[in-house]
Amino acid sequence: MLVMPTVIAFMVFASLLVGAFIGFIIGRAIPDHHLSSESRDVVKLGIGLVATIAALVLGLATVSAKSSFDAQDRAVKIAAADILLLDRVLAAYGPEVKDARALLRLGLARTLRTIWPEDASDAQASDAQASDAQALEAPGTEPPIDKMEAQLRMLTPGNDSQRWLQSRALQVLGDLQLTRWLALAASGHSVPVVFLVIVVSWLTFIFGSFGLFAPPNITVAAVLVVCAAAASTSILLILEMDEPYGGLLKVSSAPLRYALAHIGQ
Repeated sequence: MLVMPTVIAFMVFASLLVGAFIGFIIGRAIPDHHLSSESRDVVKLGIGLVATIAALVLGLATVSAKSSFDAQDRAVKIAAADILLLDRVLAAYGPEVKDARALLRLGLARTLRTIWPEDASDAQASDAQASDAQALEAPGTEPPIDKMEAQLRMLTPGNDSQRWLQSRALQVLGDLQLTRWLALAASGHSVPVVFLVIVVSWLTFIFGSFGLFAPPNITVAAVLVVCAAAASTSILLILEMDEPYGGLLKVSSAPLRYALAHIGQ
């Protein structure tokens, strides 16, 4: 989404109020016989149908966005659990995998700085770790998780226990990579622009019908402003949940920060 959700919500709010204002103008301009009780009944039935369809579509969009948001949140928690499990398995293997454990910590710290830059101060990394992380981020540098896999595959276990631990570590690392790619694949925007244009058009038409029959007074204007705010806020919530790692609503980094704090202990 190239435009911020708050900007889009404000545009929706303005569009609905403009629709109501146009409805006020049309209602004062058309002849009285067009506003008979029979005409009002037909218009109200039509607007009720459009309002029902809009409510259903917004409800489905909200469910879809919430499901996507929950999936991203679950992926973060699973990744944190896999990281802690991988660190425990490497610790049991022995000092030969010290570098791999350091790469695990540095890769996690880089992820936190990239996705949640506001939580960078919570990483509690030493100056040496910070400089190593900067080196890993240099152009052309192999990602830490790929370096870890290469190091684990090059290990030469000395007994059956280490062979099992090596196999287990590679399995957990594979699960971690799978979770990472699934999270990346599901992080795209699920709310297309066409959807927004159509739904906002429906809502604007509905608000225009409100102004068509309503008397232009302060009470009616205040109610329409509140209703427009509620409708635009619903759009805002859908767009915010559609961007799980940015904006007002975002997936918590607490599980990964907890994992970072306990790696190496």
